[in-house]
Order: sequence, then structure tokens, then C-alpha cells
Amino acid sequence: MDKRQKALNFLGLIKKAGKLVSGTETVLLGIKAQKVKLVVIASDCQANTLEKVERACRLNHLELVQTFTAAEIGHAIGQKRKVLGILDQGFSLALMKKIKEGV
Repeated sequence: MDKRQKALNFLGLIKKAGKLVSGTETVLLGIKAQKVKLVVIASDCQANTLEKVERACRLNHLELVQTFTAAEIGHAIGQKRKVLGILDQGFSLALMKKIKEGV
């Protein structure tokens, strides 16, 4: 299994652990409430969605990951989603490590 797939599988694990919110509006609310530690957005999402999420991340000093396509994200978490927010610092750091190893 390649490292990219391991990072995607890890997204599924984060979801199972209940430390993931998904969907643009839900993630934006999570960012405003300062619950989201890391944002994952599909590399093929719409420009206006990206702009909204990027702005929220900038204002809240959050890292934004654009490594995966919507199809990859959907497959990893078992739902059609383009924007994910990770609520746990430990999971966020571990995911970033996996992404950096695999890209």
C-alpha cells in the first residue's frame, strides 16, 4: 500500500474516532468555534468554496491540505464530501506527517 493511500485510510480512522466534521458549512462553523485543527479540502472543489475555506483558515491560522481529490476523500470516509475538518491536534499532526511522507 502506498503512503498516499495510508493517509487516506487514516482519514477513515479519524472519522470512526468521531474527530472529523465534514461539509463546507459544518467545517466553517467548526473553524469559527476554534474546534477544527486542520482542514482538508478536495483539490478539485469549486473556486468559491476554496476561497471561503481559505479565508477562514487564514483568519484562524489553520493549515489547509489540498492533496486529495473529492473522489479520494469520499472513498476514504464513505461519504461524498469535499471539505473536512479534523478536531483533534494529535490526529492532525499524524495526518500531516503521513501526507508529507506520501507526496
